[in-house]
Amino acid sequence: MEKNQSVIVIGGGVIGLACAHYLMKQGARVTIIEKNTAGSGSSHGNCGLLYFTDVIPLCAPGAVSHEIYRTLLGTSPLYIKPGMDIERMLWLVKFALNCRIGHMNQAATAKYELLKYSSKLFTALLKNKNFPCDFEQKGILSVFKEEKNLESFEKTNNFLQKFNLGYKRLGKKDTLDLEPALSPEIAGAWYSYQDHHLRPEHFVRSWKTMLVNQGLTLIEECEVIDICINKRSIRHVSTSRGNLFADAFVLAAGAWSPLIASSLNLTLPVQPGKGYSITMERPDPCPNIPCMLCEKNMVVTPWKTGYRLGGTMEFSGYSDHLNSKRLKKLIQGAKEYMSAPCGHPIIKEWTGLRPMTYDDMPIIGRSPFQDNLVIATGHGMLGLTLATGTGKLVSDMIFEKKTQIDTEPYLPGRF
Repeated sequence: MEKNQSVIVIGGGVIGLACAHYLMKQGARVTIIEKNTAGSGSSHGNCGLLYFTDVIPLCAPGAVSHEIYRTLLGTSPLYIKPGMDIERMLWLVKFALNCRIGHMNQAATAKYELLKYSSKLFTALLKNKNFPCDFEQKGILSVFKEEKNLESFEKTNNFLQKFNLGYKRLGKKDTLDLEPALSPEIAGAWYSYQDHHLRPEHFVRSWKTMLVNQGLTLIEECEVIDICINKRSIRHVSTSRGNLFADAFVLAAGAWSPLIASSLNLTLPVQPGKGYSITMERPDPCPNIPCMLCEKNMVVTPWKTGYRLGGTMEFSGYSDHLNSKRLKKLIQGAKEYMSAPCGHPIIKEWTGLRPMTYDDMPIIGRSPFQDNLVIATGHGMLGLTLATGTGKLVSDMIFEKKTQIDTEPYLPGRF
């Protein structure tokens, strides 16, 4: 593809915005079509971690047995809606089959390259003064209630050290000295200084505004109805706003990507994984550093402009229903770790759908069936963190340039 060619990006979340950003830098005329408003999905209410050390896939050895055990105890953050959803059941079986050491090593190596690439691009992007988003480079504290769990993280840390991503172990006193807002009931923490955080809804709003000012065409409240194919190329997209034509197309619709891909006879093994968050005013005392509350698998994120509790993983289809029990669990979990777990008033209770793959690897690559379509989805809980690297890879693929990292582990043809 040459400069000044047109590209339609389907999906206006952080991945779609990233694709548009790097495509426009290479001279493309870009249109984003978004079924709601740009940045309103999982890009909006997540905990805002730039989690560059998160190389270990969710489907790690022992993950399934561990969650079964926690479910029996009633402490698991995971919920799977009962029912005969065959696709979900097959997805879960394939997830379980990937919980092996060989896959963990391969996935971690591939994720490390994309995380490192994304980190470098984020550094360049956030030097731009057009991004007021409460960005801070303070690291992340992985906090533990139980001494045995604090000890067992040593094995995880040894694995991370292979990638120069090791954490620093802190006992109770050092943890409380570093973060006085934690409860004295905690056992200790592991501190990662290579991770950062920002306020995601402010970030996507700033990015959207900047791109529109630079010439992005953004069409919101626009549903994809059908996709017209001629031989091995997409000719146009039929939408609720009419037919839209382009030279190339990017599918970056997050958890909704498989629904759109089905009109292309393309199967994407992406399941919607629902997460929850509660945004409130800063409590007193308010933490200075984002905290991963490890036994609860939830996150506490402080910003200058607010405070958020987030987490859980619910497989219940495409429902956007706010389950009050899941929200209460976030507050209950925070009470076990924080001296002042909640701020007042509560500003927003939120739920959103993450695009989960059963190998916990993103899908980034050209469609096996349409030559002018590149797919960018399946980022799980790392959509924000991997946005810049994904956007640059997609742009290079559209322009048929050599990518700066190996894309083989992410290609859709692996399924």
